Amino acid sequence: MSFDVWTLYVATVLALMSTPGPSQLLMLSNSGTQGFRRALFTAAGDLSANALQMLAAGLGLVAVIAASGAALSVIKWAGVAYLIWLGVRMIRRAKSDDPHLMEKRPVVSLKSLWMQGFLTSAANPKAVVFFAALFPQFISGDAAFWPQFLILSATYLVMDGLFLSAYGFSASWIAARFKGAAKVWIERIGGGFMIGAAVLLGLKSIVQR
Repeated sequence: MSFDVWTLYVATVLALMSTPGPSQLLMLSNSGTQGFRRALFTAAGDLSANALQMLAAGLGLVAVIAASGAALSVIKWAGVAYLIWLGVRMIRRAKSDDPHLMEKRPVVSLKSLWMQGFLTSAANPKAVVFFAALFPQFISGDAAFWPQFLILSATYLVMDGLFLSAYGFSASWIAARFKGAAKVWIERIGGGFMIGAAVLLGLKSIVQR
């Protein structure tokens, strides 16, 4: 793969990532309420799902996945419902008469944070079709497939990780500057972001039909 082709690919991915999606909103929520370092497990979950989706695309499983419409619908809407439930729970837990909310808020386990990120990304199984459509535009038939595929996959994961980290660090930095009762709004905003992520997933499901 030439450097020019790789540069064009990077520019394309940057354009695709310029608009926040469900994973970015989830990262904002968890970073604001759990802290940036812990929220990195959410990013890891998201990237893990992406890696599996890329592998599925590379192995030519697009046709199999596309044929499983009912299964995909169940997975997607289960993910939507899960995020809405988490968001509503966060908002209901944030009471204006409880200024010490953040000090006694139960810490979400790292496993749960990872699972949230994984499910949010996995709830869009058609991402496999997306990767299967994107990668061939930059893969040359005159060179070995898998080295090129691995370069494109690694580049995407690194870029996505950087984007998620930027969103997360910004949310954590802002949240750290709220004091006292104002911290209640961090929980409410975080819940709002969580519900927003679910809404985006739901809209994607409707549009892709």
